[in-house]
Amino acid sequence: MNHLRLIKQNGIHYADSRQVAEMTGKRHDHLIRDIEGYKAILDENPNLGSQNFFIKSNYKVPGNNKTYTCYLLTRKGCDMVANKMTGERGILFTAEYVTRFEQMERQIASASIVPQTLPEALRLAADLAERNEQLKLQQTADRPKVIFADSVAASQSSILVGELAKLIHQNGTPMGQQRLFIWLRDNGYLIKRAGTDYNMPTQRSMELGLFEIKETSITHGDGHITVSKTPKVTGKGQIYFINKFERERVNDRII
Repeated sequence: MNHLRLIKQNGIHYADSRQVAEMTGKRHDHLIRDIEGYKAILDENPNLGSQNFFIKSNYKVPGNNKTYTCYLLTRKGCDMVANKMTGERGILFTAEYVTRFEQMERQIASASIVPQTLPEALRLAADLAERNEQLKLQQTADRPKVIFADSVAASQSSILVGELAKLIHQNGTPMGQQRLFIWLRDNGYLIKRAGTDYNMPTQRSMELGLFEIKETSITHGDGHITVSKTPKVTGKGQIYFINKFERERVNDRII
């Protein structure tokens, strides 16, 4: 996922609807249609005013004199668009725009502090340098998780529980296949009771979209056929469990 580029006009930062569409995997004309629907409802209430959310703009494509419509979204506008979205790309877009707007707000707040003396100026410079260093360290620490989330969101393939265990282990939490199976059963993600559906996803897991079941037909020597069922973790499930174990690890809780 590309980093969100904010546009500053008249002292206000906006996100361009074209990049919002790109980051969320939505067709730009469909996003425009949704925004215009939101505007129509907002404009019916003078206390809300769509201009606080969306500003109509336009652009031209190189080599084409035709003018196309786009919108500039304030932070409130991004909130409204993000609240209508589900899935991994919606989650990642929300995290990205919140981060970018917060960075801009911090920069504006820092810039508004005008030192009156040389010692104040030196302290401010030291504070800004420390903040920038902390931000760089945090971005470095978060980068493997962001790369993992992007790669899973872009993938439509599911993986075996053993492969998920390896990913969790690589992300910092000691984990093996058998231990993960036990944890998934004990926490209600896989069926625990003995029987033909043992280790199959629970109804809750299926409704959340965390698992799918792969069925394989097996032809035996005497000609009869049986069906083998294997639980596989979806892309959404991979992100869900990686993030869950990461939160547990950060909070120093024993899994």
